[in-house]
Parts: sequence; C-alpha cells; structure tokens
Amino acid sequence: QVQLVESGGGLVQAGGSLTLSCAASGNIFRISIDAMYWYRQAPGKQRELVAAITSGSTTTYADSVKGRFTISRDNAKKMVYLQMNRLKLEDTAVYYCKLGVRYWGQGTQVTVSS
Repeated sequence: QVQLVESGGGLVQAGGSLTLSCAASGNIFRISIDAMYWYRQAPGKQRELVAAITSGSTTTYADSVKGRFTISRDNAKKMVYLQMNRLKLEDTAVYYCKLGVRYWGQGTQVTVSS
C-alpha cells in the first residue's frame, strides 16, 4: 500500500509561482521504481496529465505547461514536486499526485486570480 499527500496549493495572482509537494509513504519499493505524475482537474473538465517523471528522472509535460512547470522527485525523501511559474488563470484546478498506475493523492487546490 502507498499513501500520497499533496500540499502547497493556494491562491496566487496570475504570473506568480507555487510549488506543490507530494509526500509518499508505505511501499518503499514501489515508490522508488514507479513513475510519478501530477494531474489536474478544473471544474467541469476531465482530469488531465500535467507532468510525469520516471524513476530515472526522465520528464514529460503537457504542452500547456511546458517551459513554465517543472516536475522533480527525491526518492530518498519519497517526495515529488511540481514547481509552477508564470501561472495563468487557466491553471486553476485541483492538482493530484499519482504513483504508478494505481495510487492517487487527495488533491490540493490551486487558484490563480487576475
């Protein structure tokens, strides 16, 4: 079993920055070998993949966040991060951390205001 807890969400003005954190606990083996992801879901929209990072730290990003967001992980600390810069109104959503294909966090709200 794995538990994921996100933190770092909040209210920020457009153009600002936030860093989301996701703390993993439980099956250390899974945490060290599985890819980790950040997804987001805006009101009335489907959940979408924002960024992914493999165990070897290869990263991929949605086109909408490329050049603005950076995903990183620290396997020793069992953490994954999402640094979000130059935030836009359309980045407003609940952001979820995911490990592998099965484990999700509860989400953290990010609200970008004008």
